[in-house]
Amino acid sequence: MAGATRILGVTEPISLGGPSEFDVLKTQELEKFLEGAGLYESQEESVSREEVLGRLDQIVKVWIKKVSRAKGFNEQLVQEANAKIFTFGSYRLGVHGPGADIDTLCVGPRHATREEDFFQELYAMLVEMPEVTELHPVPDAHVPVMKFKFNGVSIDLLYAKLSLWIIPEDLDISQDSILQNADEQTVRSLNGCRVTDQILRLVPNIQSFRTTLRCMRFWAKRRGVYSNVAGFLGGINWALLVARICQLYPNALPSMLVSRFFRVYTQWRWPNPVMLCAIEEGTLGLPVWDPRKNPRDKLHQMPIITPAYPCMNSSYNVSSSTLRVMMEEFQRGNEICEAMEINKCDWSTLFEPYPFFEAYKNYLEIDVTAENEDDLRKWKGWVESRLRQLTLKIERDTFRMLQCHPHPNDFSDKSRTFHCCYFMGLQRKKGVPILEGEQFDIRATVEEFKHSVGMYTLWKPGMDIQVSHIRRRNVPHFVFPGGVRPSRPLKTAGGELRRLSPTKDFSGVSLAVRPISETQNSCLKDEENVAIEKITSGGPNGLKPIPEELDELEDFGSMGQLKDSPEDLGSRLAEPVVVKASPVKNFGMCSQSAPLLGSGLQNGILEELEPSELSAPVVGFSSTSTETPRKPLIRLSLASSLKTTAKST
Repeated sequence: MAGATRILGVTEPISLGGPSEFDVLKTQELEKFLEGAGLYESQEESVSREEVLGRLDQIVKVWIKKVSRAKGFNEQLVQEANAKIFTFGSYRLGVHGPGADIDTLCVGPRHATREEDFFQELYAMLVEMPEVTELHPVPDAHVPVMKFKFNGVSIDLLYAKLSLWIIPEDLDISQDSILQNADEQTVRSLNGCRVTDQILRLVPNIQSFRTTLRCMRFWAKRRGVYSNVAGFLGGINWALLVARICQLYPNALPSMLVSRFFRVYTQWRWPNPVMLCAIEEGTLGLPVWDPRKNPRDKLHQMPIITPAYPCMNSSYNVSSSTLRVMMEEFQRGNEICEAMEINKCDWSTLFEPYPFFEAYKNYLEIDVTAENEDDLRKWKGWVESRLRQLTLKIERDTFRMLQCHPHPNDFSDKSRTFHCCYFMGLQRKKGVPILEGEQFDIRATVEEFKHSVGMYTLWKPGMDIQVSHIRRRNVPHFVFPGGVRPSRPLKTAGGELRRLSPTKDFSGVSLAVRPISETQNSCLKDEENVAIEKITSGGPNGLKPIPEELDELEDFGSMGQLKDSPEDLGSRLAEPVVVKASPVKNFGMCSQSAPLLGSGLQNGILEELEPSELSAPVVGFSSTSTETPRKPLIRLSLASSLKTTAKST
């Protein structure tokens, strides 16, 4: 077996061992569980997607000929003109589910521009087609995109203008030469396809990779850690993490790959990077991820490096707070998988949804409203893109003593029109002594956040945001399934991990194959952990751990939507910070308020911080609490709430 195994990755595999009978059985159970969860599309939907992609390819071919003719090309060149559709993302990886978007890329020749020909001419063609609905061009996005539905199938369409006059039908976009003379937007647009294809080349067994990735995506969504914009991980990040595990265990089946995913990443010493291949400098001069040369790259908390040139960190949105949440979830997953290995747990326990609204005593509620549906869509997208900044600002201004856990999804109160809201769980940093009367005053932090949100260039009257502190008992009912608040579950040790008991085989197959004994399992695990330690502790570049103080506030995607200079924001910033919770016992103002802006940040490493708005207090804001307050305070007396557990539920 070992001689036939293709070695991939930047290190040797941890194990070349093949599956045991127990692994085969657990994989069958896993696949049946995923099918029962509705993660696979029907044959009918699969055929429909193929037809839509074929039709879309025909449309862009007609479009490019029309553009070429309009630019004065002779008829021969018009007939030779070509454009081509590529897919990437979950569809290209083969892990998409029912109703999922299809990420697509249109590649066109050098004479077809993005601004005029793609976003105007092609848009005009699509808007006239009855099959096309919900057409929304987003030309100013970090990666410009056209969003629409074609015969009910959701499409995200990017555009890449190459330096070629004619696009061959057999074009290979994996070649680095395809990036020659390409602008930044084209490089970004091509990156999705190039990374996806490279991942598929770098895994030893595509089918095992797909099943494992489908499992991990589902797990991440159930546990509330699937969201790039919220500072967790998105689809490409999970794909890269799973692909690396496949490289380390090339002959393993999905059940073992899932188990080893948690075992490896529970021990991973971030910020050592996860890489599928060595980083190539390339010959085109494009910047690649290298913390030895780029100060920005040193700030990254959880580097997961893309394998296609130019190699970049795909997870720069991760903060220390969201990394903490994910590491806790990895640990929980590891404990459950270890219990499954000795037949004391089953797959259903792993996929239990995270009880977000039972996990904390204090929350922030961020309410977003607008005048109409279109305004809400734009305003909501902008606010959502800024929420990660609120998390970072709160932890920065409280010296990381107040930790934030953002919920990755939004909620809507059906009794209100054009409204949605987001929630963040708040808790004091664990393991730090609690002082009587200690409070966190985050009023100025919230006002700073609202100020940055108010800088939205497309702001209109009616676009409003309110930030409120609420207690667990005051969480609105509309966040719960069916609008009904569930009864409080019994508290359990280790998060909500239940007492492990011998599992029932829900697959209908009797457990004729026994797992290995606990003694054997312990010996094997110790040996394996030594190998894992070598891989997770050093990293190919020998990177040193980055100090915690160097938090990153990088936000490439939204910078184009900030105003160049503050205007009179007037009514936009006049709303008070509403405290909806019952009054918290007032122990008086903190003896020294949390410093604003820059506490915990080292000088000279501010390139990726939000520009001027994050490097100095906003004009008119006070950096201390000695000024007579003009707005209600958000003050959290966590010392008191932690001591009165029974009263706060």
